[in-house]
Amino acid sequence: MSLQPGQPAPQFTLVSSEKKEVSLSDFKGRKVILHFFPFAFTSVCTTQLCTMRDNFGYYDGLNAQVLGISVDSPFTLAKFKEENNYQFPLLSDFNKEASSAYGALYDSFAFGLKGVSKRAAFVIDEDQNIVYAEVLENAGELPDFNAIAGAVK
Repeated sequence: MSLQPGQPAPQFTLVSSEKKEVSLSDFKGRKVILHFFPFAFTSVCTTQLCTMRDNFGYYDGLNAQVLGISVDSPFTLAKFKEENNYQFPLLSDFNKEASSAYGALYDSFAFGLKGVSKRAAFVIDEDQNIVYAEVLENAGELPDFNAIAGAVK
């Protein structure tokens, strides 16, 4: 079942690229933009997160927190964050719990890989309810950044 606007956001606690636990509940009272992505260091994933990096001031000015989530290890995400100067947390969903809870997990991906995060975007309001949900089946596509920005306003 896919998540829809108006539903409570599934809660999670993941390990960040700084090797610290980060929970969705840490951001209650703020808007949260979740960006799930398949793999660090791939071209479309880099474009997705660099777009958020380059527009970070817009979201910061709206009391919104951006979080990037993939099944990569915290160590890989730390290097990815450093090389691209991301100013928002990257979270490791290595155990695939958050990706699964958000309906953003491929059963089978390219090269026979299983359990890879789909490209997806969610906007969660201050009360931790979903106000925008987009899960892409085609990993080569980017989320609708204009719709995300509109949902955050």
